[in-house]
Amino acid sequence: MSEEDAGRRADADVCVVGAGPAGLVLALLLLKTGLRVAVVERARAHQREFRGEILQPGAMALLDRLGVLAGARARGSHRHDRFRLVEGEQVLLDIDYRRLPAPYDHLLSLPQAHLLDELLLHCEKFEGFTYFDGHRVGELLEEEGRTVGVRAGKLTVLARVVVGADGRFSKVRRLAGIEAGRTEAFDLDVLWFKLKVPERAPGERRDVRVFRDGGNPVLAYDSFPDSAQIGWTLPHKGYQEVSALGFDHIREQLAAAIPPYAELIRAQIRSPRDVSLLDVFSGRADRWAKDGLVLIGDAAHTHSPIGAQGINLAVQDAVVLHPILVRALADGDTSAARLGEFEARRGPDIAAVMKLQGLQSKAMLSRGGAAAKIRPKLAKLVQRTPLGRVILNRIAFGNRDVRIAEECFAD
Repeated sequence: MSEEDAGRRADADVCVVGAGPAGLVLALLLLKTGLRVAVVERARAHQREFRGEILQPGAMALLDRLGVLAGARARGSHRHDRFRLVEGEQVLLDIDYRRLPAPYDHLLSLPQAHLLDELLLHCEKFEGFTYFDGHRVGELLEEEGRTVGVRAGKLTVLARVVVGADGRFSKVRRLAGIEAGRTEAFDLDVLWFKLKVPERAPGERRDVRVFRDGGNPVLAYDSFPDSAQIGWTLPHKGYQEVSALGFDHIREQLAAAIPPYAELIRAQIRSPRDVSLLDVFSGRADRWAKDGLVLIGDAAHTHSPIGAQGINLAVQDAVVLHPILVRALADGDTSAARLGEFEARRGPDIAAVMKLQGLQSKAMLSRGGAAAKIRPKLAKLVQRTPLGRVILNRIAFGNRDVRIAEECFAD
């Protein structure tokens, strides 16, 4: 939608605020049902920086069923077969995704832009779809306490339901007066950066790895086409202490923490502009619905990057919300109680993920002598007992009962 088109009013059955994975998957599902959908996104195409890009098997299966996975992969991606926790020369934990049934027997590093472009391509095939990028929502429109639309600058979108899918710092959530429910459960920050890496030999295996060589663990995985995403974990607010010693000190700490990338770090990470500090926290909004409004994805529940659950949860949220919205609209009941069925259905899954991420954080990232002694024993327990398969399935698929309500689709 160009600037010339601003200053107009648009009408839709559902207005989705936020064109991330949750928002666009939901939009496509609703469009397939025959509803009119308007998506309002504050950024213009490719002006956002994306970090999380690992797809778990659960998300891949749903996206494949929706018909978008193959096209997204064709734009470029990397397969990762294992998740490994490495300390020095010792592999403490080796979770092999190839133990899962094909074709979803791996992790997939897929640039979010590739996934979003493919989702948009499919949405644009429907006449009922309208996309407004470059529009920042600044007001929720209400009538008698019910949300009936949004205003973004000169643009007004009226809708029977507004969906806040605009991330962990959700403007929709804030405008609706809903508390974020932030907790400091993980007590860490992540210094995030990318490195250009040499081309791998044909057939060489890729793994997602956490290194524990230095004092602070580091997450690393290959990112399409020729880079590695690196996340260095630090105690919450600990960056100030480290940075006080100068950026050269930070660079050497990074090189020590992740030896296979040491020379690349020294060559490519030259100033604070080359890194980003991420505030890691978890949270669950006090409520996910009001009359005429519902929150999904990070707007409703925020998670740590541990376990690469972000896109998985976003896609599953959209799939779970889809039939609830369809039925509510068909019945003419978009009250908080009716839309609150989404939280009632999805809440237990989110609580389970938060609990599992807390355990993963303690197992992989905790420091101290006691943790160092216990960690190898826990790793052996996970790998050599049926518990390992249970944990792998939970991380990979989440709630396996989540399925696309294709019976809602228009003929």
